[in-house]
Amino acid sequence: MAERLLISEKTVSKWETGNGLPEVSLMKPLCDLLGISLNEFFSGERLDEKQYYAKAEANIMSLAAEKAKAKKDIVLSIIVVAMTLIAGITLITIASLIEMTVALRITLIVIAELLVGGGICVAIVLDRDAGVFECPHCGERFVPTTMAYVFSVHGINWRRLRCPKCHKMGNCKKKLSRKEEG
Repeated sequence: MAERLLISEKTVSKWETGNGLPEVSLMKPLCDLLGISLNEFFSGERLDEKQYYAKAEANIMSLAAEKAKAKKDIVLSIIVVAMTLIAGITLITIASLIEMTVALRITLIVIAELLVGGGICVAIVLDRDAGVFECPHCGERFVPTTMAYVFSVHGINWRRLRCPKCHKMGNCKKKLSRKEEG
């Protein structure tokens, strides 16, 4: 098997003893070699034709539901940030333009800061939990800690994070699903 998949015997031994899993790129060739489908591989059992289609449909529906929820959470986080910024800016504008006592002005500014800070915190948690990040080294998909998420260098769809599995730093891409996309 190792020879046909162009990998080491040690790697196959890790799979057999439950100390590792095949890389995503090897799963289809492994299934072909074993004469099983990917659905059978993932479910861990032989499936007859009826079970196969039911399992495939369940897997697709689960993946679609997970992606839809992640997209909804991302949109919700954007809405939360927009609304809290609008409310905060409005309160600060009112505090600076309208004649009022110093105590009332300070109160409005403090309320605006708390509102914006709280809204941004809620948006961060929503965005962090909307999907997962994929390690470029080992392919592990994970949700980072809030601190790692907030303080990491990032782009629009990636963050520089440490993988909890291989412990390497890398530019981890944002994925909307914990499972492999087909």
